[in-house]
Amino acid sequence: MPTFEELVAEGAAVPTDGWDFSWFAGRATEERPSWGYVARLTAALSAASSALDLQTGGAEVYAEALGRAGRRPGRVRATESWPPNLALARRRLAAWDGAVAEVPDDAPLPFPDGAFDLVSSRHPTTQHWGEIARVLAPGGTYLCQGIGSGTHRLLAEALLGPRPEPDEPTADLVAAAARAAGLQVVDLRSQACRVEFGDVGAVVHFLRKVVWTVPDFSVERYRHQLLALHRRIERDGAFVSWSQRYLLQARRPG
Repeated sequence: MPTFEELVAEGAAVPTDGWDFSWFAGRATEERPSWGYVARLTAALSAASSALDLQTGGAEVYAEALGRAGRRPGRVRATESWPPNLALARRRLAAWDGAVAEVPDDAPLPFPDGAFDLVSSRHPTTQHWGEIARVLAPGGTYLCQGIGSGTHRLLAEALLGPRPEPDEPTADLVAAAARAAGLQVVDLRSQACRVEFGDVGAVVHFLRKVVWTVPDFSVERYRHQLLALHRRIERDGAFVSWSQRYLLQARRPG
């Protein structure tokens, strides 16, 4: 069995570019929400004439859904704010003549009013509701899977100790914001999803990749807590945390 030091070193060495989580195979698992976001996005893309994916990351999910769609939209666009992800997204979307704009997550969108009949976003850090409503065509759809309140609270507390009540959005608050922007909420769901980490190296890589879980994370800063987690995983077989997810589908009246 690898030692604590070997596992930590391995988790610290893995590149964190993009949102490809395949490295975790056999080391960590996350339950998927029951609504099947990729299947829903695939169906929406098959019916769309122009599509925009916001905060696309490396376009991993967007490209997968485009590849599955029966017909592709005539115009494929995306936004991303982090340069390493921007390069990945542009390469992935080249097969669909897709263009990816470099846009800060909370900035106005560089697209005309009513430019897209489908706008999507998976795990956005923020949602600029006025801009989403503006670029949607009348009758257009906004489809989002978001990160809900309390996600990975147990993992954060394992390193940081007891935390204050989370202030992330709940599904109901997100729906209220969409309605305030003039959108009609068509579907709203939420679910807690079980996450298991099978070794401390997977924890280290996850915390380096999903940086908002423990914002000041480094191996040296949290070595004592990581060692305690390592011993806990050895004893119990896994460390269990929970991710909170919500699905919002909304429509611009038209």
